[in-house]
Amino acid sequence: KEPLGTAGPLALAREVLGKDDSPFFVLNADVTCEYPFEKMRDFHMEHGNEGTILATKVEEPSKYGVIVTQPKSTRIERFVEKPVEFVGNRINAGIYIFSPSILDRIELRPTSIEKEIFPKMASDQQLHTFDLEGYWMDVGQPKDFLTGTCLYLSSLAKRNPELLAPASEEYVNGGNVLVDPSARIGKGCKIGPNVTIGPNVIIGDGVRLQRCVLMEATHVKDYAWIKNSIVGWHSSIGRWSRLDGVTVLGDDVHIGHELYINGASVLPHKSINANVCEPGIVM
Repeated sequence: KEPLGTAGPLALAREVLGKDDSPFFVLNADVTCEYPFEKMRDFHMEHGNEGTILATKVEEPSKYGVIVTQPKSTRIERFVEKPVEFVGNRINAGIYIFSPSILDRIELRPTSIEKEIFPKMASDQQLHTFDLEGYWMDVGQPKDFLTGTCLYLSSLAKRNPELLAPASEEYVNGGNVLVDPSARIGKGCKIGPNVTIGPNVIIGDGVRLQRCVLMEATHVKDYAWIKNSIVGWHSSIGRWSRLDGVTVLGDDVHIGHELYINGASVLPHKSINANVCEPGIVM
């Protein structure tokens, strides 16, 4: 057994995906955006060709593979990898919708959909681009996950502000705070901006949270300070401890009292009882 790349798994699911004429979505798991599924579906059905790629515009296209369309058309002409000269600023956003006929192009072997399948579809004039409105972020790295969370919370503030903690809450500081109803928050806390608090989280008194994500069932004890960090499920932060520098705690990690953790990536089921002053992996 070996990895099948970004296209091979579609051949593995041929019987399911090709059971009728309905189009299907394919998504990269490490992107966040506003996911315009219905608009994308309608656009794909309207042009009637084999595939549609969601595209986002970037300021520095030379860092990416750029999509070039035919003049005054959404039909893709070619792809240019990290162009030296400006040929466009649309890049692949990692979300696609395909008609089942694409399965005829894919063999059950390791295959790259971006490098092997898409160029052939473009050559056959069977591939279109659909422009994404709003934010987009590749969240495959912790620092990018935090940035993507900030973008998501800003989007919520514009589109669904009722889902965020109201500014009238005493603990809200700077806005964009998403709190699960089951979470418990102590007295005298300052939370925000850009904080996500998951289910069954317990936050003690006097805690300061900023630009961080607390996963389910975490426990932040009194007067802890957390910024630019991701706290994994069932983890705990001791009293007066401080997390910063894109610290990432795995599942069931326990930080002692009065500690400073700077940029550490801590693997699951660990207990930390000393300062971690330099970024690195704690195994």
